[in-house]
Amino acid sequence: MDLRWEWLAPLVTVPYVPALGPVHPSALTAQRFADVLAVAGTGGFVPYDKDRRWAAAKSETVLAEDISCQRGLTLIPTLGRHRAGTVRVHVYTAGPGARARAAEQAGMLRVRHGAAAAQLVSFHDPEHPPPGPAMRVQLKDFEGSCPEPELPVGLLTGLPAAQQATFAGFAAAMAGDGFAFLHQRLQSGRAGPVMVTVTGGHVSGAIGPLETSPDAAGNAQLMRQYFGVLPQMRGQGLGRALWRAAMRWGREHGAAYQLLQTTAGGPSDRLCQAEGLTSLGYVSRVPA
Repeated sequence: MDLRWEWLAPLVTVPYVPALGPVHPSALTAQRFADVLAVAGTGGFVPYDKDRRWAAAKSETVLAEDISCQRGLTLIPTLGRHRAGTVRVHVYTAGPGARARAAEQAGMLRVRHGAAAAQLVSFHDPEHPPPGPAMRVQLKDFEGSCPEPELPVGLLTGLPAAQQATFAGFAAAMAGDGFAFLHQRLQSGRAGPVMVTVTGGHVSGAIGPLETSPDAAGNAQLMRQYFGVLPQMRGQGLGRALWRAAMRWGREHGAAYQLLQTTAGGPSDRLCQAEGLTSLGYVSRVPA
């Protein structure tokens, strides 16, 4: 079913497009939704999709034929092929009573596509966080301040060879945060620079890859990074120093902004709030 923007637009409380993710508020237009529909089912990417960095084909697609768009309620389902597959029904609504309908659609689509899981994705404005776990969408505008890090931070490639070699151990210890994958990308020369802290001659924290890419309007955005500090080294300001160094890198390399998704109430979320980022709202995913 075709989307009717005049019905959908009043329901969008968070600048988030299914199968694409957060977009800059100024880029949230009917064309963003039209773009993801245009490539639905093809495995192709829209030109400004952040996932283009990591894969040859898009793993999540909008199930365009199953969209339901009415006044007061729009349901946009997607199918992700990662692992055994996940159906997600994105619920845009101005009123109660949508959950049962969305859950029914999610269950039906899970069976039809043989997916292992089904989820409901809902959106909540910055003033009304959901009661359960959620991701907060945050905006860093580089027209604002970018304080200098208070602790030493440098590029991984600028370290002595012996210290560079310790990144492998750091990546293994932080595999759950994506650093094992990043290490593989670095070894193959397919990732941008990484900034690190060093403690006792070993890499103790890292943020990267640092890369910019044009968004739908042609404005450069700093792309999402892997970001983490070894558990035993936390609470010493290393995370804040890495964050500030990365933000200064972004501004110095022409980025206008960065969009992030942080676990509400988690360490990265608290850091971003303390650093003055703008909250754009919450995204909640729950089993259907």
